[in-house]
Amino acid sequence: MNPVATKPAAAESFRDSISTIDAEGKRVWLFPKKPSGKLYNARKWVSYGLLTLLFAGPWLRLNELPVLMLNVVERKFIIMGQIFWPQDFFILLLGFMAFILFIILFTVVYGRIFCGWVCPQTIFMEMVFRRVEYFFEGDASQQKALDKADWTWNKIWRRTGKHSVFVLISLLIANTFLAYIIGSEALVKIIADSPLNHLGGLSSMVVFTGVFYAVFARFREQVCTIACPYGRLQGVMLDKNTITVAYDYGRGEPREKLRKNQERKAGDCIDCKQCVQVCPTGIDIRNGAQQMECINCTACIDVCNSIMDLINKPHGLIRYDSEAHIEAGTKFKVTGRTKAYTAVLVVLVVLVGVMVGLLITRSNVDATVLRTPGQLYQKTERGTVTNLYNISVINKTNRAMPIELRVLEPADGSVKLVGQNGLKLPAQGMVEGVFFAELPTAALTHTSNKIRIGVYSGGQLITEEKTKFLAPAQ
Repeated sequence: MNPVATKPAAAESFRDSISTIDAEGKRVWLFPKKPSGKLYNARKWVSYGLLTLLFAGPWLRLNELPVLMLNVVERKFIIMGQIFWPQDFFILLLGFMAFILFIILFTVVYGRIFCGWVCPQTIFMEMVFRRVEYFFEGDASQQKALDKADWTWNKIWRRTGKHSVFVLISLLIANTFLAYIIGSEALVKIIADSPLNHLGGLSSMVVFTGVFYAVFARFREQVCTIACPYGRLQGVMLDKNTITVAYDYGRGEPREKLRKNQERKAGDCIDCKQCVQVCPTGIDIRNGAQQMECINCTACIDVCNSIMDLINKPHGLIRYDSEAHIEAGTKFKVTGRTKAYTAVLVVLVVLVGVMVGLLITRSNVDATVLRTPGQLYQKTERGTVTNLYNISVINKTNRAMPIELRVLEPADGSVKLVGQNGLKLPAQGMVEGVFFAELPTAALTHTSNKIRIGVYSGGQLITEEKTKFLAPAQ
């Protein structure tokens, strides 16, 4: 072989179309061969772990709160046992920015490993629904034969069984995602109670189930090739130094079928097309690296390595590597660029740690005090001045608490609630009230004075808020 690889001479017409759509614009239904191998087994264990976390998540508790709940309706978010309210938006924004930057840098260096190993679409499609399909209909050749066969009892029970299990799994996924939105307790209440009392929740469950069933039973790989924005954007994030699943054309070309008693002068690729048959998105990895449809699932690596074992050739004709190394015909090594980007990724992880620190050190109770619009100061016969305020207090804990209000500064002020004797702050809730702040005239040196209102519970100051106090000119 030449020290510098030579690209195959085939035209790159594959880049002008999607492998799952024919020349007439019709859907090409894929029947990928059942994968096997070391990488596939590793992916299975990673998938099982992530699926366990996903389905157990709504039932796990930290600080007596769900590990994760994203209640968009009530604008209440719980992450790692910590309640987020609109006032905590900056923390969520920091985390979201760190996540987006992490994904971009990770993709630049390590390609679409996320798609093949971690993406929920890939995990559910390849490790759940596709395995159910293999159970009922067999491998690719058997599925093709069944698809062309007449509607006999054999085809009816296999198709009915498969789609029935698909619906049940979709229902389970829908319930799980709904539990992440409304909470597991609310979900159990909907399931146990009469459906007529929870038409909204029941409708959401039906819609979610239908969506998941449609995605995994019909839409399938089209999510990755058509709908997923990450797949569409990979072309601007990857370069020749990105680690990706790639075909070593320098070693494999020219391709030639393997024949007995023939002195082989061609490359190591015997053109068996097993890499194409096993691909869940229907591409030919030999066409070139960084194809939009490639999700880096490693199925082609496993099947190619098994073929290399049969013909006594070394593994790695298809492997994780960068296009630059394959083009130069050099072995893969960790470059300074990869180390630098990895260091940045570590910094982002530290940034997430800082965010966690903010969560730990943040106040569990937030208060907002605003002067009532349209109201000026009022003088009293006692020689004092009062201002009318609205207060809103949010409880980020899972514990209800009675609260009282005091003027912290100036020290000789007082507070009087309007229309109620006291305020009780509910767990994970909010309480609002109206109160008069009263200060002696001697303590007011300006027409607009700064005061501090303290919120107490059980005699302890839990939060405070600064506001303005209007007074007559001295």
